[in-house]
Amino acid sequence: MKIAIDSNIKWTDRILAAFIFFTRLPFWRIHQPPKAAYETVVEHWPLVGWLTGAMMGGALIGCKQFFPITVSVLIAMIVRILATGALHEDGLTDFFDGFGGGTGKLRILEIMKDSKIGTYGVLGIIFYELLFFFMLLNIAGSRDDLYTFLFIIAADSFSKMIAGQIIQMLPYARPVEQAKNQVIYRKFSIKTGLSLFAQGAIPMIIFLYYIHFSGWELLLFVPCFVMYFLYLLLYKKIGGYTGDCCGALFLLVELSLYITENIL
Repeated sequence: MKIAIDSNIKWTDRILAAFIFFTRLPFWRIHQPPKAAYETVVEHWPLVGWLTGAMMGGALIGCKQFFPITVSVLIAMIVRILATGALHEDGLTDFFDGFGGGTGKLRILEIMKDSKIGTYGVLGIIFYELLFFFMLLNIAGSRDDLYTFLFIIAADSFSKMIAGQIIQMLPYARPVEQAKNQVIYRKFSIKTGLSLFAQGAIPMIIFLYYIHFSGWELLLFVPCFVMYFLYLLLYKKIGGYTGDCCGALFLLVELSLYITENIL
């Protein structure tokens, strides 16, 4: 299928739209891209991960010079949450609520759209944050600073690249007028798909090259396997994806990468 690309949208608008959409940093002060540019934000999602990963990694390394490592890890996590406005965590909470409490497509989508948080969402986000905290704590405590910094950026970008594939694999599960942001992400062209891959792969290649990490096959395979399992779940339960699902997929894929690194 040929992907229609609006040639009137500048590539700079597409990149800026991604940073505005996926962070709470004041990029909108630079320029406000046209609405159509927000349909392409997933195409530059891993690029945003370069920034959010660097912010979290930088905060962790910097805070280690003054605070205990447990406090430094917690501050680093808070920094990324503040930078993104807890956008992905909100999606993960809705994902747990919807798929935990819903029994059919319509009910799952209804629960996910509800602004109130339920039991599954509360328990899910607590256990996720605890797992992520201890995985990052172990890495920061057992590896050198350069290793930790490069890994955080690589994991952030690589996981967003993998999670972003869902919009190519499944249709949007709701009508566009029911989308939270009134925007449905467009599918990738060959060019944008290659760009997405490069954005996610480059930090991971740098990490693997400079660290000379053994067991790299699992670091690449396990997140892809987790992504495939989540794809099957979405396909079976709702026959598509939502914005909340994108955020949830990113965090779960990233968590699987952290767990894999801890096991190796």
